[in-house]
Amino acid sequence: MRSTLRQPPRLFTHELRDAGKYVAWPTKTDFNFEPPDDFADTTEDQWKSDLPDEPFFVYRNFDMTHESGVWDTPNWRNETYADRIAELPDRLRHDPADAPIPAYLPDTPETRQDIARYFDLLSIQDRQIGEILDRIDNSPAAERTVVIYLSDHGRGLPREKRWCYGAGIHLPLIVRWPGQIAPGTTCDDLITWVDIAPTILSLMGAAVPNSYDGQIFLGDNAASPRKFIYAGRDRMDEVFDRVRVARSKSYHYIRNDYPALPWAVRQSYAEQAPTLQAMRREYAAGRLEGAAAAFMARRKPAEELYDPIADPNMLHNLVGDSAHAEALTRHRLALENFLGSVEDLSGTPESQLIANGLVADRLSDEYSQRVGQLPEPLRIGPDSVPLTEEQAQKYRG
Repeated sequence: MRSTLRQPPRLFTHELRDAGKYVAWPTKTDFNFEPPDDFADTTEDQWKSDLPDEPFFVYRNFDMTHESGVWDTPNWRNETYADRIAELPDRLRHDPADAPIPAYLPDTPETRQDIARYFDLLSIQDRQIGEILDRIDNSPAAERTVVIYLSDHGRGLPREKRWCYGAGIHLPLIVRWPGQIAPGTTCDDLITWVDIAPTILSLMGAAVPNSYDGQIFLGDNAASPRKFIYAGRDRMDEVFDRVRVARSKSYHYIRNDYPALPWAVRQSYAEQAPTLQAMRREYAAGRLEGAAAAFMARRKPAEELYDPIADPNMLHNLVGDSAHAEALTRHRLALENFLGSVEDLSGTPESQLIANGLVADRLSDEYSQRVGQLPEPLRIGPDSVPLTEEQAQKYRG
């Protein structure tokens, strides 16, 4: 996370621009590298002016539902939750008493409030997106414009954002394509986010580089549906971990390379969330139960296997169940083959990647200063939270 590549790759927007398409990218550029100056025609907000007459690609990030949006403390824009919902009518506000609580979170006032506030922010985002759709519908390009809506990760709640369960990586993907996709159509094909760029290039008539890992999933050039998709996580800000995932339609397989590192290790930014604060207090007091308490375990299993259809919350680990032994072997092998095919560099310590000039050094100053530990009554896991793989080696087994 934010390892900052020193030599950024060529971006898919370069392919669009070379094909004569207009590219506007006015918001978030959290790319793990500094975007080159020529990656877009403009970084101004295109939705505040007339849409271009020429074929265009416009990206817009809606940050209303960012995890910090539900906090009472100011976010990076110096906005609190109250600031964000100031113009939301009472009829669109959500009652915490009605909040749907997933089984892996405790039913506390903090959890209910965070979830209700999240839905409040979704209501605002819904209006923002509707305004942009209206702009498109009232433009000459209405019938020629494909709209793709997706999110980058799950909600900013424990066991969702930053974790590799369904709530963290099974994300919305909504496509509006006038004359080609009938409204209300659903599709259960497996799509991974590396498929987005080649699909956009194909739809806009631009060449798709052979080096791309993704495949086209819409239009005349669509590839055969995937049998597996893959995901994972590594260092998150100042917290090292390594997790890898192979997902099919029938199973969700997780490999935890450092099982002695707990799920609920302290991470300074996430600790601001009221739900997590309440979970820590309840666990320390011995009042946390069920799956919420399991999330506070001292170690993770080395492998996890879930049936995402029967068990969408992914609470029942099927590893060790002989009825699913073949599926475990199949998904384990699929993951190993995939990681070999893409030359997964996570086995190379980040210090070596820095020494080799591949990434900038953000460990020795920015992130090392964030490393800390919870007060003793709330502490889970190692006395010193590992920042690097070298520091985490004793937690591998």
